[in-house]
Amino acid sequence: MIVDPYTPVSGDSSYAAVHYDLDLDYKLAGNRLTATATIDIRAREEIRSAAFDLVGLRVSRVKVAGDTRASFRQTDRKVRVTFSTPLAAGDTARIAITYAGAPQPRRTRWGLLGWEELEDGLIVASQPTGAPTWFPCNDLPCEKSTYALRVATDPGYAVVTGATGTRARAGRRDAWSFTIDTPTPSYLLTLQIGPYRETAVDLAGVPGRLFHPAGLENRAAADFALLGDMMSAFAESFGPYPFPQYTIVVTQDDLEIPLEAQGMGIFGSNHIDGAGSLERLVAHELAHQWFGNSVGVEGWQHIWLNEGFACYAEWVWSEASGKATAHGLALAHHARLAALPQDLRVSDPGPDLMFDDRVYTRGALALHALRLTVGDDPFFALLREWTTRHRFGVVTTADFTALAEEQAGAALGSLFAAWLDDTALPDLPKGGKRGARPASITERVGLIDAVFRRDRSRG
Repeated sequence: MIVDPYTPVSGDSSYAAVHYDLDLDYKLAGNRLTATATIDIRAREEIRSAAFDLVGLRVSRVKVAGDTRASFRQTDRKVRVTFSTPLAAGDTARIAITYAGAPQPRRTRWGLLGWEELEDGLIVASQPTGAPTWFPCNDLPCEKSTYALRVATDPGYAVVTGATGTRARAGRRDAWSFTIDTPTPSYLLTLQIGPYRETAVDLAGVPGRLFHPAGLENRAAADFALLGDMMSAFAESFGPYPFPQYTIVVTQDDLEIPLEAQGMGIFGSNHIDGAGSLERLVAHELAHQWFGNSVGVEGWQHIWLNEGFACYAEWVWSEASGKATAHGLALAHHARLAALPQDLRVSDPGPDLMFDDRVYTRGALALHALRLTVGDDPFFALLREWTTRHRFGVVTTADFTALAEEQAGAALGSLFAAWLDDTALPDLPKGGKRGARPASITERVGLIDAVFRRDRSRG
């Protein structure tokens, strides 16, 4: 059964994964993981079996609570657990899967994903299908669960997730424990291990943690110094920060792009220089906590609701911090997109193009066109209502367009069809109700030149 056409071999829609209890023992030398995942599921329909995504790791035992005759079969992508008596719709089961191996990233059309060794430590970067490289899961973006993690590993290393953990000595090893109570899809659950130093930071009243290698403290402190101001600007524009805290991890290694996880932003050492050169990426990853992490997508077709909104947040921050206006940036990016192929539908880009920069930028332009049409106050009221109404839920493009029309009290179908469904790039609305300072001719030319030159990599 295909449950998401963009990731057709992932997930099982016949049940909901309610809670994961992950007990992990990891030895950095040799990259050796032994683990047990205990998963609470609820059947959505009558089921005789439940399939879990798992790649590159070997299952040795499966136990189903109260079912001594349950069995399992493993393939290269799945572990299928068969019950001796079918579960009726609404029935629950607790399944413990013991497994081991040397975790590796999986090869996908989007590159290497999942568990990856660093020069000294590891990183987990799963979007969209990397989670099965380290635990058995129902790997769908719409499947949000709670988690408990216990991680035993070598002393002298910090273990970091998007939640505050506790550390205790267990023999010659350190044992870390974490609880994640906010609903989280498997792709946003992360694990970072490294010889990191931790700095506590206050982010406009939100607890913040900055993890970095020795030697990068000054660069990291300088480049993330504005996080508190960003948090304030985004809370005003998008509503209260949705999670208990925000964590930043800077790896010693270079990374291709920064990326988001639940309650966390992950950056490579190449993304910080002590001069704030990639400030927009810091804003982008923070914005994902509202758009993508709290308000998630029902399917990958709707990824512009993650990336277009986070891209627009870059422009919101630029405007709030007294730099280029959102309108000036929109004009510059519109000019850039006009020179690129017009063959992408933002509302359904297809799996090969779901991470195309045009999804990010044209999605942001769609939001700016909406802002120009309805005016600043109604636009930001809409965004705050969006993050409030769908907090910790999953959404579709139709959900957003319906809410926009509800809040505006006007039909907006032709606007959204032009920006999201048609491939041809429409013109931005002229005049309208925009309250932001218009860009001067000099600013427009400078921004267009900068947009054509700069690296557009972001997570």
